[in-house]
Amino acid sequence: MADPAPQTFTPALGKAWLTPAYDAAIALMTREKVWRTALVRDIAPQRSMRILDIGCGTGALLLAISGTEPSADLAGLDPDPSVLARAKRKARKREARITFIEGFFGEASLPDGWQPDVITSSLVLHQVPMAEKRRILSQAFDILPVGGRLVIADYGLQRTKLMRTLFRNTVQRLDGIEDTIPNADGVLPLLMEQAGFEDVRETKIVPTVTGSISIYSANRGA
Repeated sequence: MADPAPQTFTPALGKAWLTPAYDAAIALMTREKVWRTALVRDIAPQRSMRILDIGCGTGALLLAISGTEPSADLAGLDPDPSVLARAKRKARKREARITFIEGFFGEASLPDGWQPDVITSSLVLHQVPMAEKRRILSQAFDILPVGGRLVIADYGLQRTKLMRTLFRNTVQRLDGIEDTIPNADGVLPLLMEQAGFEDVRETKIVPTVTGSISIYSANRGA
């Protein structure tokens, strides 16, 4: 039997050559300060809390969490070595204690004995196929302890004609139609529930020139 094809990933901004512009583009085009502040608020980092960021990219979210609670035990996972190199440089510059791991969630090894209290992810799930959206959420449920939490920021239901038009002319031009349309149709809360999560809530909606970004929060029950 042939070995399965290796997983591939969508680079930041959809194209590898755009990676150097990622941080500036996200800040300019997505009202990053607004949704990232809301995301950190919902994560509610506490002393020694273990937090895993799936698809951590250039480390912006983990650095924001570290700035709020420097004692939090932070780990970031991403399959793209180029963005991880940028994340590591930024963390060293700010003297932030963050463990960065190269690989896909569920395949790359976390530190021995390390189990997250909170799993978070931002602007990742809209880029991956439906099967991968389901796999990531199911894997997050399996890894979290009872009482653990999942907090996500991503493009969610595009509720108005304007938001759908903006989403279509920006995000979908970069990341394609097939993987992104389920997000625009509002599939994420349903997928989170199907993975086993409880108390799934959309806590904030942030309209942007690229479409609306939603914050979702859920608990890992028994």
